[in-house]
Order: sequence, then C-alpha cells, then structure tokens
Amino acid sequence: MLNVLAYLVGLLSLVIVIPAQIPLLGALNWLALPLVVVGVILGALSSKNGGRNFCLIVLLIAAVRLTLGGGVF
Repeated sequence: MLNVLAYLVGLLSLVIVIPAQIPLLGALNWLALPLVVVGVILGALSSKNGGRNFCLIVLLIAAVRLTLGGGVF
C-alpha cells in the first residue's frame, strides 16, 4: 500500500516538475521537492522499491533543473 502511495505522490510531483522545466518557471521545483521527499520516505517504508526509485528519479530531475537554473530560475 505504501508503494502505491509513493507512486501517487511521485506522479503528483512529476506533474509539477514537468512545467517547471520551462524557462522562468523553475521555482516550481521548490514546491515539488517536499512532495518528492515524502514520496521517497513512503517508498522507503514500503517492502518494494519501485515507488521509492520513481520518486528518486523525479527528485534527480528537479535537483538538476534547480542546479542549472542557479536555484531559482
């Protein structure tokens, strides 16, 4: 059950992260990061690794975008 919740939280975060890849919308990644961390925690508490791994990929995408944009853009 926790794995499914991790997938859902990761999917919600991905919906926020995808538009944040557009220039000048990168600050949306700061909204997605807490959600992704919650998804990683839920995935870590689960007996399966799929939800955690999905959230870690979304976290990587958001972190790389924030790094390229200087933390804001």
